[in-house]
Amino acid sequence: MANTKRLCTLVLRLMAVAATLSAAVVMATSHERSNVLGLSFEAKYNHTPAFRYFVIANAIITVYGFLVLFLPSKSQLWRLVVALDMVLTILLTSGISAALAIGSVGRHGNSYAGWLPICGQVPKYCDQVKGALIASFVGLLIYAALLLYAIHNALDPLFLHKT
Repeated sequence: MANTKRLCTLVLRLMAVAATLSAAVVMATSHERSNVLGLSFEAKYNHTPAFRYFVIANAIITVYGFLVLFLPSKSQLWRLVVALDMVLTILLTSGISAALAIGSVGRHGNSYAGWLPICGQVPKYCDQVKGALIASFVGLLIYAALLLYAIHNALDPLFLHKT
C-alpha cells in the first residue's frame, strides 16, 4: 500500500513538473511580428512584466517539483514539503492570475483606457499565451491535489494513524 501511495505521488509530481515546464517554455518562446497600418510591431512575452513573472514562477515551481522527486519517502523533510507546496501553489496562482489579467486585456482590450485588442493582429502569439495559461492551470490543479494529499499524509489531521 505504501508503494502504491509513493508511486501515485511520484506520477502526480511528474505530471505537475511537465505541466509547469511546458507552460514556462511555451510562454518564453511566444512571439509574433505584425504590420498594422504600415507600422510593424512585435508581440513578445518579455515586453510584459506579468508574463515575465509567469515564466519565472513556473520555472521556480518546475525546479522545486523536480527536486522533491528525489526526496526519500521516510525523510522528515516531508513536513517542510507541505509548507513549500502551499507557498509554491500560491506563487503559481499569482503567476497565472497576473498573466491571465494581461491576456484578457490583450484579447478583449480595455475601452475605458482606450486599449485595443491585439489578438486579431497576432493570433499565433495569443494562442501560445492561451496554451501556456492552460498548461499552468493544469499544473495548479495537480499541485492543489498534491497539497491536500501531503497535508493528509504528513500532518494526519484526522489522527487516523495509530501510535
